[in-house]
Amino acid sequence: MLKRIAILFGIVLTIGLQGCFSFGTGLQSYTDSYAGYEFLYPTGWVEVDVSGAANVVFHDIIHETENVSVVTSPVPEGRTLADLGSPTDVGYKLSKSINALAEGDRDVTLVNAQKIDSGDKTYYILEYVADLPTGKRHNLASAIVRRGKLFTFNASTSENRWDKVEDLLKQSVGSFKVY
Repeated sequence: MLKRIAILFGIVLTIGLQGCFSFGTGLQSYTDSYAGYEFLYPTGWVEVDVSGAANVVFHDIIHETENVSVVTSPVPEGRTLADLGSPTDVGYKLSKSINALAEGDRDVTLVNAQKIDSGDKTYYILEYVADLPTGKRHNLASAIVRRGKLFTFNASTSENRWDKVEDLLKQSVGSFKVY
């Protein structure tokens, strides 16, 4: 009898603790129904108005250069992400185009590139380290082609903060969905 009570107590405790530790803890949801995407971003971050190519940008109120953003750009009709190249090809081309635009002010290196299939959609997850005049930065990106557009979700932090926020930013990038 005592053994059954102990087992029952263990099961109840395990179920109760699972509710305390769930995926996405410390994240809140953002949805743009018009543009057709959604993602999770760190709790406490605020949306900022940034003129330029980004559709939306959120940043940390303490570490203001720590941010997530969505950028869309057109692709030729009928093109898919695979048509643009493999994850490594796309990541390498993107790093080289960033380097060329900066005219020597930065050096962006592709660290990792992978393909993730989610149902009928394919995402490329890209990881970069950028050496900038202001210091090194760590960047993650999720890219997908849908409805004639390349959607890119970016997450960025300084290299010295990477170890502290790596898991949170990876969850955020992994949550990016385009429908």
